[in-house]
Amino acid sequence: MNKEIRLGIIGCSDGNGHPYSWSAIFNGYNQKIMKNCGYPTIFDYLKKQKFPDIQIKEGKVTHVWTQDKNLSNHIASSTFIDNVVDDYHELIDKVDAILLARDDAENHFKIAKPFLEAGMPIYIDKPFALTVFDAKELIKLQRYKGQIFSCSAMRYSAELKLSDEQKNIVGEICSIHGFVSKSWDKYAVHIIEPILQLIPRRGKILEHKIWRHDDKVLLLVNFKTGEEIHIQTCGNSISPISLRIIGTKGWVDLVFTDTFNTFRCALLDFIKGIINKDERIPSNEIIEVVKFIELGRSK
Repeated sequence: MNKEIRLGIIGCSDGNGHPYSWSAIFNGYNQKIMKNCGYPTIFDYLKKQKFPDIQIKEGKVTHVWTQDKNLSNHIASSTFIDNVVDDYHELIDKVDAILLARDDAENHFKIAKPFLEAGMPIYIDKPFALTVFDAKELIKLQRYKGQIFSCSAMRYSAELKLSDEQKNIVGEICSIHGFVSKSWDKYAVHIIEPILQLIPRRGKILEHKIWRHDDKVLLLVNFKTGEEIHIQTCGNSISPISLRIIGTKGWVDLVFTDTFNTFRCALLDFIKGIINKDERIPSNEIIEVVKFIELGRSK
């Protein structure tokens, strides 16, 4: 595929500004209008980038739909999107691929279904689903391997990976403690995914325990191979997305700060999958992440 990939973006869900940031990564943005997007963090990290050099040139967001026409128009004017549609089903005949930029997992099946049935590649925002059953039902709609791309962008964060030097400091990994603010359902995925990437050869789950207090959740999981992980959502307490990795030789702390480049890497990988016609994130890995989300929701 040599032509520029036409993308349709779908949003918004409460508190999620991804239609602004994702569209800007492809199209660039109008600084004056973006300043009033309602997400000052997005405006701040976009200002630090070198546009247009940093944009993903292989794709362009050409159409947008949200459930609020005024919001759709503001996203379009902020990020140079030429077309606002009244019904997301219209995108089937107008674009090559879909960015489902909503983190309300309960609506993913309904919205994604017509595009999957039409054979269109689709990036489904995190969390993909809240139960393994729902995840499998959604994946069943794929017309070909790799049609669905879904992850936390933290999967691509260089800051949440161990360098060779850090691997030498840690030795063999014994335990990982992950922390993130806000709710379990929407935000636990941000630490689940990078943790699972760090221990790919983990064994089966031996046991797990859950603690809850108001909107705070702590999930402790022990694996048969000996590793343990602690996944903690901190509710309204302020905590960066961070990992403490403890090993046989020492420990290191990893703290996430670079939102823009992490989003860019994830979006670029989605585009590469379309161009190369291959599967970038295997379905079994998507389901595995959902398994841990569901585990933290269990009683």
